[in-house]
Order: sequence, then structure tokens, then C-alpha cells
Amino acid sequence: MTQPAITEGLSTWSPEHGLVPGPAQGGRLLVADSWLLRGGRVRGFDRHRERFLRACGECGAPLLRQAVDFWRDMTCALPRTGEWFPRVELAAGSLELRLLLRHAPALTADVRVWAAGQPDPRTVPRRKGPDLDALARVRRRAAGADADEAVLIAPSGLVLEAANSSLLWWEGDTLCLPPPRLPLLAGVTLALVQERAARTGVRIAHRERSLAELDGREVWLVNALHGIRPVTAWTGRPMTAGPAVRAPEWRQWLDGIMEPLPNN
Repeated sequence: MTQPAITEGLSTWSPEHGLVPGPAQGGRLLVADSWLLRGGRVRGFDRHRERFLRACGECGAPLLRQAVDFWRDMTCALPRTGEWFPRVELAAGSLELRLLLRHAPALTADVRVWAAGQPDPRTVPRRKGPDLDALARVRRRAAGADADEAVLIAPSGLVLEAANSSLLWWEGDTLCLPPPRLPLLAGVTLALVQERAARTGVRIAHRERSLAELDGREVWLVNALHGIRPVTAWTGRPMTAGPAVRAPEWRQWLDGIMEPLPNN
């Protein structure tokens, strides 16, 4: 089947008809994945595919073949011009596969973070989708504290990640992140950053830290939409953002690895 281009909004998928614009029939989100699409180019597209398909498989359905076919049709239908922030979804109930095509919001090069330390509200922290509404509520509370994002913390007080981003920081020349035993989402952009660090000889360490221990350090929030954003201000507690010494060069690298969407 040749999948025609689609317009902005929600489209649902079926093996018989491919993607068809229209309202959703399924229930709550079981799986979601999203990325920045700029002029038909994207970072780590194969990694988003792998994460989405794996998460669909963990939910028990749909058949892997259907999820693969959905991804193929979705890829063909994505626009090759303009800036977009598409989201692929698997919904409960009818186990509906769908695409939400959205224009990309304004991108920012840095971020203000609410440092009050929000208890992690997620029920399925290692899978993107089920907890998006809960995380959106956290971000709305952060906006009320004059911030763009909020840091989630474990019951022990250790930092995990932000509501919509992975968390990294520098200790000297070492790039640090929370240990994988903690409930963390496997971020695509985070993995790209880690691989570049390993490839260029930058030391990487998994370290347990409280929010207070990030005071004065260069801290990054990274995700598929904004890329790398250094924290330039903390709100909610007396913390100082460290100078963003390394971020500009790493941002330039990340912007340069966007690749064209595959044609099939």
C-alpha cells in the first residue's frame, strides 16, 4: 500500500487502510514516542523505532508485524518540509496504533528548572506513554514556579530525571548521570550523548546525587525535541546554575547529526 501524505492532527492506522485522519477510538496511552522533525531530517530515528516496537511488544500487542507496518506507513506519511513534533501512539482498549502530527513548538537553547524536587508520579517509569498526563501536571506546577521543567526525585531523595528530559551533569571532566538501577526512561538523545562521550574519550560515571549536590555544576536536560539544554537558573531553592562551558560545542554536534528520513 502506498501511504499518502497526511495533514496535521490525529490519524489512526489499520492494516487494510493505513493511516486515516480521524478521532481516536482507543483508550489511555500504553506507549508513545516522539522526536523533532526538521526539513525531513531527524536524530536517532532507528532508535525511536526500536524503542517504540519494543514497548509495544511489552504490552502484548499488537502483532509485531502490524507495528512494523504501521511504522513504515507512518514514515512515508511524514512531511519532508517544515518543523514538526510527531508522536506515535499505542492506545489501550482496541490496541489502536496512531500518529499525532503536531507542529514543533518554539525550541529553546537553555532551561530554567524548578528545584523543589518533585516525587516521581510515574506508574511505568521505564515506558513512555502511560504517565504523560501526570508529567504534564508536574510541568504545569513548574511553570507556576517560573520554571520550564522540574526534577523528579526518588523516595531516597536521589535525582532521577526531569519531567520531560533526561538529566546529566559534569563533575570536573566527568559526565555524570543517575545509575541505571533507578527507575529511568531510556532516552534516545541521552544514548547518543553517552556514545559520543565514549567515542571521544570523555569519562562517564553513574553517580547517586541529591538535588543539593548539583549546586554550582553544569547540568544538562536532554530530550529529542530540544536536544541539549544547559540549566541556566534554578527556582524553588537557593541553588546556583554552573556556567554552561561545554554545552555549546555539544549542541552544535547534536544539531549536525540529523539525518534524512528513510524513503520506505
